[in-house]
Amino acid sequence: MSSARIKTNERIASLKSMLCVGLDSDPSRIPAVFSSMDRPVLEFNRSVIRATSAHAVAYKINTAFYESRGIAGMRDLGETLEALPPECLSIADAKRADIGNTSMQYAKAFFESWPFDSITVAPYMGFDSLEPFFEYDDKLVFVLCLTSNPGSQDFEEQVMQDGRPLYRAVLDRVRAWQRNGNAGIVVGATKPGLLEELRREAPDLFFLIPGVGAQGGSLHDAVTQGADASRRSAVVNVSRALIFPKGEFRTVEEFEAAVNREAKNLHGGMSGILKDFV
Repeated sequence: MSSARIKTNERIASLKSMLCVGLDSDPSRIPAVFSSMDRPVLEFNRSVIRATSAHAVAYKINTAFYESRGIAGMRDLGETLEALPPECLSIADAKRADIGNTSMQYAKAFFESWPFDSITVAPYMGFDSLEPFFEYDDKLVFVLCLTSNPGSQDFEEQVMQDGRPLYRAVLDRVRAWQRNGNAGIVVGATKPGLLEELRREAPDLFFLIPGVGAQGGSLHDAVTQGADASRRSAVVNVSRALIFPKGEFRTVEEFEAAVNREAKNLHGGMSGILKDFV
């Protein structure tokens, strides 16, 4: 079994939490208390990590918010990765895939140069575009399957000639592609009935579930429909609703206290749901 998967499931079992903290660190939304610092985004991330580390099982770094700032953003990405608790799953939300030799370089970038535990990838160029990622059988590869955005109906939910929606074809292929249990899928919490269907059809895959919080997905549905029979093998991502709490903050400590309260509430909610999960 993939060491990244084992590590994460052990953390889920220990904490009774499935919380994944999304570090979608938009500089325009970072509280003013960080603005006078030399590296506001990095210090903001470190504060979020300090405030959530007792409650989180995973952290998802959305690379777009770092790539858009060039070299400075790449430095922040690397040092944010270094600041993550080693017992937590690190996810590069990069949505990469290309022809084989290019994907080989992407895999090397995110699994070696930046030693992430996992990455998000897009399936629509086929297996040769994803094989370089799956070759790292100690990692987790999250394939976009049924995403939380409204535009998922444009392609993912379209019905093919054989009567299956496209996302079901993706699911079947991912199950065949995995090595050493290193495959997962991205399924939005905004698709609760379909989330349950996908978990029923793929008890062996690890689920990354975005869409709780700002996008309106149900925490209860995400946990009960996303977890496997052992109440593991899924993480529920919360980004904006967690890392950008409402209010004005005079100090970093006030900001961290607000983030910690929300993380603690999410953790408590997940623990209660998992306890009652039959």
